[in-house]
Amino acid sequence: MKNTQLDMNRLAAMDAAQATRLLHRVREEMLAGRTPPIAPRPVIDASWRRMFRLGLDPDQGTSSALLRRDELEERRRTTVLGEVMRTLSGGLAGIADASMQIMVVTDEHGRVLWRQGNLAVMRQANGICLEEGAAWTEHTTGTNAVGTALAMRRAVQVHSAEHYVHTLHNWTCAAAPVHDPRDQRLLGIVDVSGPASSFHPATLALVRSVAQLAEAEMRERHLRSVERLRSVAAPILCRVGGRAVAVDTHGWTAAVTGMAPVDRIALPKSFRAGRVWLPSLGMCAVEPLPGGWLLRVGEETRGTATDADAGAASRVVLDLSRPRRWSVAVSGAAGSWTLELSPRHAELLYVLALHRDGRTAAELAEDVFGDRTRTVTVRAEMSRIRRNLASVLAHRPYRFSEEVEVEVVAPAHPSDLLPHSTAPAVHAARRGRGETE
Repeated sequence: MKNTQLDMNRLAAMDAAQATRLLHRVREEMLAGRTPPIAPRPVIDASWRRMFRLGLDPDQGTSSALLRRDELEERRRTTVLGEVMRTLSGGLAGIADASMQIMVVTDEHGRVLWRQGNLAVMRQANGICLEEGAAWTEHTTGTNAVGTALAMRRAVQVHSAEHYVHTLHNWTCAAAPVHDPRDQRLLGIVDVSGPASSFHPATLALVRSVAQLAEAEMRERHLRSVERLRSVAAPILCRVGGRAVAVDTHGWTAAVTGMAPVDRIALPKSFRAGRVWLPSLGMCAVEPLPGGWLLRVGEETRGTATDADAGAASRVVLDLSRPRRWSVAVSGAAGSWTLELSPRHAELLYVLALHRDGRTAAELAEDVFGDRTRTVTVRAEMSRIRRNLASVLAHRPYRFSEEVEVEVVAPAHPSDLLPHSTAPAVHAARRGRGETE
């Protein structure tokens, strides 16, 4: 074949039987270690390689231990996804039913929380354990839209023999991640699955659009909650002397006095009332508000060498070991603090950890985008990072401060480093050409 790589549009244009035979042949040749007649799609190839390293048996089943009913109900009750289920269902369940498919919603661990759609297909799904409470990560069921979307943190479609486990070859699925717009935390996956005969390349765009619609609804809910907090905090701040800021439980600013406003202040997970040191503000007196916190910035924590030394950060741990969640931990004499990272911020901090002497905006653009001209994007992202990590990040050039010890916790296998990333610097590190200092 002249074209050396598969794509969904090409598969859709083929006769269904011909497409199925081609996918099976590609998979068989890859599993046997031979060169297939046409290369699998990059997302599928990368997933299969992860399965090889895991030693997953392609002939295994897809059954998993289901969550107990009380645990399932607890996860449903506590996830933010429950607030947007009406949107997800309204956008997908009816279409899935009419097209002989089902809609599946999982949590961030790949556990199925809800499913709706065609009753006959749901009965078939029971046969592959695609049911409420089941686990659908790549580790448990191989390459599949839910698990691979979790691993890659982006929308994925998997059709027929692109599934690693043979049991799923009669299925097609398209899935997209749903993120919490307040902190970009991955909440879970929305998926449409059905018999392979129901395959259509437009399904992926539909699922992605509905996931984005749900995120937009959560964003609107959050804006309304910040407005409510602002109405409570405004009269309080009028009576506060000095610098103070009211934030919601995720650190988003509702009102401020005596200081320059910022969009968000990173808060530690174990945040509580009392005296708390924050990297972006210093020592603060924290008081609870309905729906948030009042942070009074202590003037006495600024201006003396002793206080500066007491609050200075001395160690940074960049944890990239987990496949779908990355974080940076900052610690010093005043205590420790952890921030979860977006995929882009994880890439940028990883590059800076490799290059302790620093990188210019153009160099970071080359490292992350393969394009030295994208300096505006880099500067915007670094500005966002430094709002929370100003105590450990310097600029001109961008770098970790010289006095800070930096440790990178990498995954066990280099090729599992930031699996979502297409950054040239990350690709080089996966191939063993990354730098360390």
